Amino acid sequence: MKLFSVCLFSLTLFVNASAQKFHFNLFGGIANYQGDLQNKRFTFSQARAAFGAGVSYELTNKLMLRTGLTFAKVTADDKFNPRDKNRNLNFTSPITEGHIAVEYYLKDLNECAFSPYIFAGVAVYHFNPYTYDSTGSKVFLHPLSTEGQGFLPGKKVYNLTQISIPFGAGIKLALSENIHVGLEVGLRKLFTDYLDDVSTTYVDQAQLLANRGQEAVSLAYRGAELKNGAPYPAAGSIRGGSKYKDWYYFTGITTSFRLGNGYAHYSKRSGIGCPAKLN
Repeated sequence: MKLFSVCLFSLTLFVNASAQKFHFNLFGGIANYQGDLQNKRFTFSQARAAFGAGVSYELTNKLMLRTGLTFAKVTADDKFNPRDKNRNLNFTSPITEGHIAVEYYLKDLNECAFSPYIFAGVAVYHFNPYTYDSTGSKVFLHPLSTEGQGFLPGKKVYNLTQISIPFGAGIKLALSENIHVGLEVGLRKLFTDYLDDVSTTYVDQAQLLANRGQEAVSLAYRGAELKNGAPYPAAGSIRGGSKYKDWYYFTGITTSFRLGNGYAHYSKRSGIGCPAKLN
């Protein structure tokens, strides 16, 4: 009986100590992208909402392993893109992302009021670009093969679920031993140029019509919808730039809650260049 009590007490201490190393994380902010319809490296223009949740685990005082899910939308329109305004394309795509990453903090948040940090990892995400036709009906672009994917030699159909490399930086503030808030910017390096369904050249209009129908032709090039707009371009004309892949990125506020009570040995002291904690 005594041995059982000792084992139970030891197990309780272990579970409690492990719980103290876990954090529940929330994220809220905006999403944007860089690609053929939005060539600025970073902008708040045309941004959409993003939100997510996850958990992290303290590997050391400055190193954390985190995982989470993020839900967002990205969008862009050629009417805001002076370089290709006459193309008149637009798209919106939902993004569902699951990621795992490592965070490295420059200071120990157990002792400091705040710390900058960097992170990197791997993610799996799903996207599905769509637009609205001239009647206002929602149309998904992937099945239309707007650049001949799936019926032209060398033009493969792109996958809607892919891998990306998330990385970025932020700064986190310790409101208490158990609650941290921060500001984070996270970029995603993609391995596709079709997040916006635009990448290479125009396919022959007759071929596109024969293989995917009039709707595909109408949405592959929409310059004819503009006043004094030009007709459908010749086959092989540049539609997008395939040299560089698309990107998407999140900017927002993070909040984390420790699961379990804070460590009793946490110091309230401040070191050199390390402001004391707020509590």
